[in-house]
Amino acid sequence: MINKKFLYSSLFVFAFIFSSSNIFSQKIYSVDYKSDADVKVFVSDYKSDADLVVYKCSYKSDADGNKGLWYFVDYKSDADKKIFFVDYKSDADCIIYFSEYKSDAGWKNNSKKSLFY
Repeated sequence: MINKKFLYSSLFVFAFIFSSSNIFSQKIYSVDYKSDADVKVFVSDYKSDADLVVYKCSYKSDADGNKGLWYFVDYKSDADKKIFFVDYKSDADCIIYFSEYKSDAGWKNNSKKSLFY
């Protein structure tokens, strides 16, 4: 017979691990108004200017961790972060560069990492 205390503690650990795996996922929604945004971003034409190199994922399950792997959701309520694209670099909280390659994704300026937690 399985010990009930062991079973409950095992279920708790499993539930914690399962739920914490999505804590830092990067489901992004682009808002229409700056005041609705969690983070204001500027898209650079040059990777060397970026704080974060972003790869747009085709599947929600690929966008895990705070590593620049973003999945754009259709509804604001599904998003982990709401962003607003600004026209000027000086207005941005974070400068990003969109890469065609998943392997390029990642932080270049770790001091900005907390913006997406």
